[in-house]
Amino acid sequence: MRWILWACALPLFAQDPFEIHVYEYETLKRGDFTFETHLNYVGSGTRFYQGTVAPFNDQFHATFELTAGLTSYASIGFMQLNAHRSGDSFEYAGWRVLPHFYIPRSWNWPLDVGLVCEFSFQKTTYEENSRRVEIRPILEKRFGKTQIDFNPVFERALRGPGTREGWNFEPAARVGYEMSERFTPSLEYYSGWGPLPSFLPVREQFHQLLPGGDLKLAKNLEWSFGVGVALTPAGNRVVYKSRFEYSFGRSNH
Repeated sequence: MRWILWACALPLFAQDPFEIHVYEYETLKRGDFTFETHLNYVGSGTRFYQGTVAPFNDQFHATFELTAGLTSYASIGFMQLNAHRSGDSFEYAGWRVLPHFYIPRSWNWPLDVGLVCEFSFQKTTYEENSRRVEIRPILEKRFGKTQIDFNPVFERALRGPGTREGWNFEPAARVGYEMSERFTPSLEYYSGWGPLPSFLPVREQFHQLLPGGDLKLAKNLEWSFGVGVALTPAGNRVVYKSRFEYSFGRSNH
């Protein structure tokens, strides 16, 4: 019982339950779009309020994201967040805007490099800070059928109690192996190390492994899925992830 109470009292540094996704080098041309639906469920999570933030256990999250190509190496995305808590109704949870930028491959860099900036406006029931910004570099490398992606994420609260903490470091990574044209099994990693530059003690950090895969359902439709299991007591213990991505526009005619 003591261990359970101690674990629930830890700071909540966990992956975003609305968008469990390692960003890859994915450019869109002008006139091209992607529409993504993120459907995530917390099977075993926090069970007590942490300030204004409701318990995540038995929460379901549905996020709708539209991204539009502006140029061959820049795009803009918009997210609309929704959540359902046990014993409550489905409700609106906030919105986000995400500009994307990519280094052209014609520059012949040793890695494919991109950057996504995320500006979040969220209800404090699901995030203690109502305004925050996230800087997410994208570093990608292919070795034959194996693709490795690393997102060294830096996040900062703009309004709320987290503003005094400064920048937090929340790296994520993915390794995928293209088994066939339709299916790519993968292993993803998500974490929350805490505020820079000293970080939290390891037992208070969030670390999660998420085995899963990407399945091509049709020419322009892909389904990503997986189950995340936490490696430390902090944050949510088991999370089920699902994401559908539909591509459309000029290049898909």
